[in-house]
Amino acid sequence: MSFSIFGLAISSGIAIGRAHLVSHATLEVAQYQLRERDVEAEVARLEAAFAAVSGELDALREEAAQPGTPAEIEAFVDLHAMILADPMLAEEPKILIRERRCNAEWALVQQMRLLAAQFDEIDDAYLRERKQDIVQVVERVVKVLMGKPRKLARRIRDEDLIIVAHDLSPADTIQFKNLRIGGFITDLGGATSHTAIVARSLKIPAVVGMHHARPLIQDDDLLIVDGSRGVLIVDPDERVLAEYRIRKSALELERSKLKRLTTARANTLDEVEISLQANIELPQDIDQVKTVGADGVGLFRTEFLFMNRDELPDEDEQFEAYRSVAKALAGKPVTIRTLDIGADKTSRALRGSDRPTPNPALGLRAIRYCLAEPQTFLAQLRAILRASAYGRVRLLIPMLVHVKEIEQTLALVEYAKAQLRQARLKFDEGIEIGGMIEVPAAALSVGLFLKRLDFLSIGTNDLIQYTLAIDRADETVAHLYDPLHPAVLRLIAQTIQAGERAGRPVSVCGEMAGEPAMTRLLLGMGLRFFSMHPAQLLEVKQQVVMADTQLLAVKVNRLLRADDPERIRELLARLSEI
Repeated sequence: MSFSIFGLAISSGIAIGRAHLVSHATLEVAQYQLRERDVEAEVARLEAAFAAVSGELDALREEAAQPGTPAEIEAFVDLHAMILADPMLAEEPKILIRERRCNAEWALVQQMRLLAAQFDEIDDAYLRERKQDIVQVVERVVKVLMGKPRKLARRIRDEDLIIVAHDLSPADTIQFKNLRIGGFITDLGGATSHTAIVARSLKIPAVVGMHHARPLIQDDDLLIVDGSRGVLIVDPDERVLAEYRIRKSALELERSKLKRLTTARANTLDEVEISLQANIELPQDIDQVKTVGADGVGLFRTEFLFMNRDELPDEDEQFEAYRSVAKALAGKPVTIRTLDIGADKTSRALRGSDRPTPNPALGLRAIRYCLAEPQTFLAQLRAILRASAYGRVRLLIPMLVHVKEIEQTLALVEYAKAQLRQARLKFDEGIEIGGMIEVPAAALSVGLFLKRLDFLSIGTNDLIQYTLAIDRADETVAHLYDPLHPAVLRLIAQTIQAGERAGRPVSVCGEMAGEPAMTRLLLGMGLRFFSMHPAQLLEVKQQVVMADTQLLAVKVNRLLRADDPERIRELLARLSEI
């Protein structure tokens, strides 16, 4: 019988294939009593399972280092290795085995539940979701204890595999590259989960948060995963199957055609030149930037160099990372954002960045943290300045609110320059310095920023969050997160127009820049500099080359005067006809 289940769409595309159920071992653990003489042998069995999983993670780390694997995966494997080595997980179950003479599987799952309960009490949605990493590590150990293989079975068939699981770890998804995996669905998960991030990086259609899908599906059931609409269809009839096969073929053909745009100029129909740049997290991402023919790096998120490690990257390590990107792009602009730590991005190595706060999104983060830790900030500034001798490097300051923050930052930049001059190290004396517009206060006082900075970059993700007072990582209010809210659109348009009047370039580097449906809207506002994930660039370029900015400007001005969100969506849909 055919039926549909709805969930959260986290990675677009369509997958058609046969179900492959992945066991959720932690839900299938029994408890039994040990004889006294068997207790130490049980402890040794647990230690052997931990050692085996440590070996699995080492192998996955090597696999993650191969070309074509998203850079985030290695960080996720490191996180799981850190959890595995934590005494709260590795040692406490041994005490339970000895005290209660219970089996290792049960002791481990009891400790997991204790730790998970502690995470449930955390207010921050992103950190609360990290309890799933603990569950995934424990599941991996339990599978070893129960003698169940962790690797997905390789099956030879015409159809792709559709992975059906209660939950999946990012490390599990590494295997998807080497098997014919069409897509996956999980009962758990959210838009901010690590697995969602990896799915988007690998371009695998995926739907998560389906709650009770796994018990309703059997191995080899025919499935359709619609990763754009968040729909799973089980045992579709011939009519539905034929329709989705046509849609899947059309999507694949469209993606193939997009590759032809790689070397094309991003000029509109009325010959306005548009700069399409890429966002990156680590130097390894530069290969993707080159593959899609990006005009440069519009956002280098340097905080990823500081995460998932116990010691800070020193000045030389940072310099080598920044220099490698600058040299690889051979004269194209590389915009390096200074450390944007805090809120949902924490680092063990950075003092105080991971301390619990009532509302981390409004706390000590980004430039506030850097100004509070000037020595760490100066080391990064020197590294960026040194890298500027090897390419066209620009410096970007995140989450500016007050003019005094700009003045303090500029003073520290001058101090870093003086230190480099004294050390006789080369750097670009005229390096451009820009600021991010991420909060309404900055957008409303943008004139003060433009007098002191060389360029601006609008971070739409945070701007929407702060304008609408919505935590974008909280699933309970996710439906209120609306990039088309009139207030949001007016703040973006006003910032772009202010930059144009002042002769200062303004870019957008948030999710809106990489959304093809928003491209014509932003062009009509006057935006000429876009920065996005490399995987999104060609779709946006396709919209650019078919657009007329003069006609769009008239229509967008009308759209910006609308107050009704439904009317705004109606006018946005009409922009696709221009």
